[in-house]
Amino acid sequence: MSGILAGKRILVTGVLTEASIAFHVARLAQEEGAEVVLTGFGRLSLVERIAKRLPKPAPVIELDVQNKEHLDGLAAKVSEHFGADASLDGVVHSIGFAPQDALGGNFLNTEWESVATAVEVSAYSFKALTMALLPLLEKRGASVVGMDFDAQMAWPKYDWMGVSKAALEATSRYMARDLGPKNIRCNLISAGPIKSMAARSIPGFEELTDVWSTRAPIGWDLTDPEPAGRGVVALLSDWFPKTTGEIVHVDGGVHMMGA
Repeated sequence: MSGILAGKRILVTGVLTEASIAFHVARLAQEEGAEVVLTGFGRLSLVERIAKRLPKPAPVIELDVQNKEHLDGLAAKVSEHFGADASLDGVVHSIGFAPQDALGGNFLNTEWESVATAVEVSAYSFKALTMALLPLLEKRGASVVGMDFDAQMAWPKYDWMGVSKAALEATSRYMARDLGPKNIRCNLISAGPIKSMAARSIPGFEELTDVWSTRAPIGWDLTDPEPAGRGVVALLSDWFPKTTGEIVHVDGGVHMMGA
C-alpha cells in the first residue's frame, strides 16, 4: 500500500469512540499505509469493538499509564504484534484525565492529590509512554506526537487540566532536546475542541465551544476530528524530518486572534 506512512508501524493511544481524534488518526494512518496497534484502558471491550471499525481491524493492548507493570511490559507486547525484531516508527499520545474537583471552576480549592493525578496522567505519561517504548523507537528513529489544548490561555472551567497541558508542552520540549540525538522527534498538535466523550466530561465545555464558533477565522467544526487527525499523521510521516519540540495549531486560527 502506498501513502506517506507506507511501511511504518504506529502505536495509537486514546481510541474510545469513533468521535475521538485518536480513532481518526488510526484510520488515516492505515489509509496512508501504516500498521497500527492500539492501547486501551478500563473499557477494553469497547476499544476492541471500535478497533474493528477501522479499515483493518487493529490489535488492542491494555495500558494504564499509572501502572508500572503495564509500562514495563509494553515494548514486549508491541513486539508480539509487529515482530521480535521490528522497530516502532511512531507513537500517538492521546491521553488526558483530571478528577472532577480539578475542573469546573474549583481551581483554588483543588487538593494536591487531584492535581498530581491530572499532571501524571496528562503530562508525565507523555514521557513515561515514550521511555517504555524507547527500545523500539530508537532502532531507526521515530516520531512521537501528543494531543494538546493551547495552554497559553486560562480557559473557563479548564483549571488544572490547563496547567497539565502547560506541563505537557514543557515536557515535549525537554523530550525533544534529550531524544533528538536518537533521531526521535517529539511534537504536539494543539487542536480546537471536539465533541467527544472526553470533552463531555469537562464541566463548562460549552463555554469553550462558544469561543470557536465565533472566533475561528476559517471556521471550526466541533463534530469533525479529521483535521486534527491529519495534522498528527503529517507529523508522524517523513515530511517533517527536522521538526521537533513544536506545537502545531489545528484550531481554525483561534490561537492567533486578538481581543
